[in-house]
Amino acid sequence: MSNHELSILLFLQLGVILVAVRLVGLLAKKVGQPQVVGEMIAGVVLGPSLFGALFPDVQASLFPKESVTILYAISQIGLVLYMFLIGTEFSVGLISNRLKSAAMVSFAGIATPFLLGGLVALLMLKNHDLFSPEVLPWEAMLFTGAAMSITAFPMLARIIYERGLSGTSLGTLALAAGSIDDAAAWCLLAVVLASFGGDPMIAVMAIGGGILYALVVLGPARRLLVRLGPIAEKQQGVNGPLLAFILLLLMLGAWYTDAVGIYAVFGAFILGIAMPRGRITHDLNKLLEPITTNFLLPLFFIYSGLNTQLGLVVTPALWGITLLVVLVAILGKGVACWGAARLSGENNREAMAIGTLMNARGLMELILLNIGLQRGVITPTMFTVMVVMAVVTTLMASPIFELVYRRLDYARNPATAVLLTPATMPIHESPMEDIT
Repeated sequence: MSNHELSILLFLQLGVILVAVRLVGLLAKKVGQPQVVGEMIAGVVLGPSLFGALFPDVQASLFPKESVTILYAISQIGLVLYMFLIGTEFSVGLISNRLKSAAMVSFAGIATPFLLGGLVALLMLKNHDLFSPEVLPWEAMLFTGAAMSITAFPMLARIIYERGLSGTSLGTLALAAGSIDDAAAWCLLAVVLASFGGDPMIAVMAIGGGILYALVVLGPARRLLVRLGPIAEKQQGVNGPLLAFILLLLMLGAWYTDAVGIYAVFGAFILGIAMPRGRITHDLNKLLEPITTNFLLPLFFIYSGLNTQLGLVVTPALWGITLLVVLVAILGKGVACWGAARLSGENNREAMAIGTLMNARGLMELILLNIGLQRGVITPTMFTVMVVMAVVTTLMASPIFELVYRRLDYARNPATAVLLTPATMPIHESPMEDIT
């Protein structure tokens, strides 16, 4: 297929994707799920599991293998922009007041599912359809443990913003725990990839390079970035040259963290944290958020859906493994984080809300699974099993959190709690909306 033919096909793909994402997203919101959950499901719908099963020739013509790489590359831009915007609204100040809770929740959210995931991997190794033949048992245990431990950090952030909890103590605690959790999970993944590639320097580069980047960006670079605030104020907003400069920094940060093995989204998130607050972040969200959340970010869910084949999970044994994985994921993540929050002094309702949010996996899980599939650590069957787990735990998050949050609001303000029904609870169309 020529470049011209690929470009023509790309426009058609994007049109189909936008229609599917919007339709499934609207249906998801009708049943109380955020738009992003609909985007996850839309990816599975357009993949071989549904569209490909009903119209295999049409699906193969619309999404040929040589075109999927282009979708993946474009989707990475969306991921980087989105995590940068999330970082610009991350409140570091509130963490200091709840550092103990964040540390305990994140530790429980890593250690418990990691251990349980490793034990489950030993059982799954008996089925030779799940891991590549070259993978050693301890490598399979590490990968499964890391996959169980990861949190859907962008998903968690989006639910918090859509529920109007941006900047609150509860929202910041969940974001802090989720970010620490995912950073540790990516370090674990770096160890797995290092062992699988036979090069320990992969892990050293990932962990050491990530720490170095965070120290530089949140230290001396942050003090230089503060100067951008007065420039934006003087110009009465972020103009073209200033936006281009910020995007340049963003691309370089994403390139570096991706090159060292931590992944581009963390470079973007840390740079977002380092950005000065005020007019500049307000304008950045206003300029970048609509195109990011409505166009670029959904492409990654479609890409992951194209790799998901539910038809591979056809035997009772594989469905039994899938059910076991889902149950262990909920126990190891949601229940463990709830218990850790309670032990750190949080009340039961806030602990339940935090456990529910931490249990969602979504976007970051899909990123990890795609890396594992591309590197040959897991098979398409294992990829599908883990995607089912990610979708189920993410589907649980919003309705359970809404129920817990309504109870939490009632406990704080019974006089106004009647206003917060599912129909009247303020849900923003986009995660960065109405930010001042």
